[in-house]
Amino acid sequence: MTKPRVVIVGAGFAGYHAAKTLSRLAGKRAEIVLLNSTDYFLYLPLLPEVAAGVVEPTRISVPLSGTLNGVRVVIGEADRVDLQNRWVGYHQPEGDAGKLAYDRLVLAVGSVNKLLPIPGVTEYAHGFRGLPEALFLHDHVVRQIELAEVTDDPAEQRARTTFVVVGAGYTGTEVAAHGQLFTDRLVTQRPHLNIRPRWMLLDVAPRVLPELDQRLSRTADRVLRRRGVDVRMGTSVSEATPDGVMLTDGEYVPTCSLIWCVGVRPDPFVAELGLRTEKGRLVVDEFLNVPGYPEVYACGDAAAVPDLTRPGQICGMTAQHAQRQGKLAAHNIAASYGQGTRKPYKHRELGWVVDLGGKDAAANPLNVHLAGLPGKAVTRGYHLLAMPANRARVGADWALDATLPRPAVQLGLVPAHAVPLESESPEVAKTRRS
Repeated sequence: MTKPRVVIVGAGFAGYHAAKTLSRLAGKRAEIVLLNSTDYFLYLPLLPEVAAGVVEPTRISVPLSGTLNGVRVVIGEADRVDLQNRWVGYHQPEGDAGKLAYDRLVLAVGSVNKLLPIPGVTEYAHGFRGLPEALFLHDHVVRQIELAEVTDDPAEQRARTTFVVVGAGYTGTEVAAHGQLFTDRLVTQRPHLNIRPRWMLLDVAPRVLPELDQRLSRTADRVLRRRGVDVRMGTSVSEATPDGVMLTDGEYVPTCSLIWCVGVRPDPFVAELGLRTEKGRLVVDEFLNVPGYPEVYACGDAAAVPDLTRPGQICGMTAQHAQRQGKLAAHNIAASYGQGTRKPYKHRELGWVVDLGGKDAAANPLNVHLAGLPGKAVTRGYHLLAMPANRARVGADWALDATLPRPAVQLGLVPAHAVPLESESPEVAKTRRS
């Protein structure tokens, strides 16, 4: 008899771990198919280190084939789901279309950059959500320092060595922290460049890392300011131009670098499914089932999973939640085939880690606040444990960075036009129509 087929759409934290767990629990009972636009799982937390040249990009790109035993990988972009007839339509990288029938479906399509209706942002800012953006940012930063070295115009020199990061959440804070160290090193290699690069970190929130514990926030703020980062809370960008940005406090900052890290929103594919959503995310029950479709599950950033530890709220869009929800979706699918019993999603935070570059980090495992080298050890230990592969290679890169000068050259692999910030968000489109 033909095995029932489980189709998993998306290979981020939720989809990858759903596939890996399901292959272990129900690999003999069902055919498992993973549909994803790339052939790798990207370990997003280390993207800032890729941009700063600490870790090689292949280290955080975990191949799907070879690490997901018993899982059939299909490279393509989902473009339709027929819930009545149970199939997923997709198109391959070279344009061919296909369909995948399913008995169970896991929607784990993740998220994209969150946009705001600010003039000029989509034209002049660059996001930071994937490997192409990290590679582009690395080249861009090196290029600005090189161009600053050869210009005789002090104003141009200042603009090229000013880097504006919007969004002081997890990603933006780490990008600014690693970025300041990176450009300081670049300048020391250029004795003719007599200027200190300036990194600005902006956010409308009252403090950096507003979603995390206040002690982590204070540690990160202290490290950033000590390092020379210009931290501006309660401030954002009101307009972006080719030559700089206008801040909400009225100051104009000449710059060639606007890095957009204001957060994420569910993949627009979610809105096309015709299912009920909350804050743009698919409504699911505590078992990760889509109401009315017991064979359909959703998890990760695309799903509004009830937070049973905070009644009335939904789980945050974090890698920790996505990974655990992916594993639970696999467990509950296996239970639907007679392997165990299904369980609700309930998770209490065990702590956070924030890598601030160099010898600095902040962590609070089990609510124990750590900073400096102890925090760094916990942070890196956590990342090594959380990575599904390439641990030795990442560790080797860290060791090399600590003992040898860091090479910094432009590879030119990703041109600017290949990494647009994003297509218009619904909010931007609505504002422009009005």
